Amino acid sequence: MNDLSSTILNEWAQYLRVLKIDGCPSFPSELSSSQQSKYIASRWEIDGYEWEIRFKPIQFRDDGHCDMALQLVFLSQAQGDSVMANLSYRLVDPDENRQPSAKQFCPPKSFRRPSDSSEKLPIMTRFEAHKSGYFKNSSVTVECIVKVFKDPEEIPVLSFGLQKDLRELLRSKAGADVTFVVSGESFAAHKNVLAARSPVFMAEFYGKMKGRTHPGVSRSRKWMQPCSRPCFSSSTRTRCPNLTRRRKKMAQRLLVAADRYGLDRLKLIIARRIALSINSDTVATALALAEQHDCAQLKAKCVEFITGGSAANLHSVLATEGFKRLEASNPSVLTELLKTAFKRIKK
Repeated sequence: MNDLSSTILNEWAQYLRVLKIDGCPSFPSELSSSQQSKYIASRWEIDGYEWEIRFKPIQFRDDGHCDMALQLVFLSQAQGDSVMANLSYRLVDPDENRQPSAKQFCPPKSFRRPSDSSEKLPIMTRFEAHKSGYFKNSSVTVECIVKVFKDPEEIPVLSFGLQKDLRELLRSKAGADVTFVVSGESFAAHKNVLAARSPVFMAEFYGKMKGRTHPGVSRSRKWMQPCSRPCFSSSTRTRCPNLTRRRKKMAQRLLVAADRYGLDRLKLIIARRIALSINSDTVATALALAEQHDCAQLKAKCVEFITGGSAANLHSVLATEGFKRLEASNPSVLTELLKTAFKRIKK
């Protein structure tokens, strides 16, 4: 086992190691039933947390075939709500007679307490390993990468005092000079603050759009209703409202609203949150959203998730209703996915 490199940035910390695993049986029958459930562990310390990568020589599939598999296990207690991380790997030839295999990875997952683990990441079947040449003399060499993501909201933009004062101004409605009526619910706000934060509001209140609405009242579209309060609240602060799993739909609507009203900071934070929570069921919808609203980082994450994962992960994505809608509405995105996948294969 060799430490190769580590990278620590503001948004994530990454460690890379090459693990040479000896004593792997060529066939499952060479192991007893008790041995088949065992694993080989490698302990890591990344950004103050203890982790373990477990190599499982035997991982039976539903079709009767047998894979080798990797799994990332959290051994610490998260200091905040959770720690977001993922595991990726590629097989390497220690003799350097062939190129490393294509990189495979698990989607990012939240880890909270000791023994929380990622999904098992299949390496390949014994037959495939022997045929490819990476499995030699009962040994296999795997380059593993663990990436731990940091919360981008830890980076302050405005001073705490100004944020607090603006929130209190919005809450108290003191001096409010405009009211938004959305599906029957009213929201009092301040033109100057909204105009300073949004070019759309600037045009509506002080530009060419001035006078098109009733004085003091601006009616928003009906689709804005579920996220109106956090949207108006975010115009006076730079931190994103807390979005739980049950409010993922709201996060998508909030991103649409942020794009419409030119709230670029809010749009970026929401896009990052969506990117960290994508899975095989939601990635196609997130990709369509990123394409429609010009979210480059979210789009890149979705493309990487679809083209860089395992074959089982790809099949799960292709079977979703979200991907079928994406296929019908954004055929150009599919071309980009194919090009990206082809580049990975050539590597």
